[in-house]
Amino acid sequence: MGRISKTISLSVPPGMAKKIKELMKEEGRTRSELIREALRRYVEEQEWKKIYRYGEIKSREKGITEDQVESIINAHRK
Repeated sequence: MGRISKTISLSVPPGMAKKIKELMKEEGRTRSELIREALRRYVEEQEWKKIYRYGEIKSREKGITEDQVESIINAHRK
């Protein structure tokens, strides 16, 4: 049976490597766990940025101001 995960190599500056090692000890986690968590958070942040940009574009197209957004959402939820 094949491996479930894929191994990649990663280079980081010495200061970051030291901080990773400190976090490993503090949190009792492996290097891989810490880096996976950081990447998960980064990917999620990028996805939310895309959603936010899409919302900005659509609101401009429809002439919706930032002040109107909350009332439009509340009306839609009713």
